[in-house]
Amino acid sequence: MLTLASLRIRLIAMKSPWIIYTVTRLGLFFGIFIVLALLGFNPFFSAIIAALVSFALSLVFLDKQRRAISEKLHKTSSKDADSDYENELMDDLETDQTDPDGEGDSPRN
Repeated sequence: MLTLASLRIRLIAMKSPWIIYTVTRLGLFFGIFIVLALLGFNPFFSAIIAALVSFALSLVFLDKQRRAISEKLHKTSSKDADSDYENELMDDLETDQTDPDGEGDSPRN
């Protein structure tokens, strides 16, 4: 049965591909780390091996999540770029309206 907290976590995770990707990568790391630690490996080497193996597995199996993150970044950055372009146009328009000679505020030589 779903509780309110687990439902809230699922809703947040569906909205953010960052959360899905991060939790999956951490899950891979800690899963491998625990298995190696239970097998009797040194904790330091278990952590190094778990990091390398989880990195390799995430490159192979988490391509869908990485693409979702890059699409979200692209949408965010393109919105920012559009607004920057609009701001520049508005600034140019205001300069043209307030400065009849078109020289700008630069001193004359």
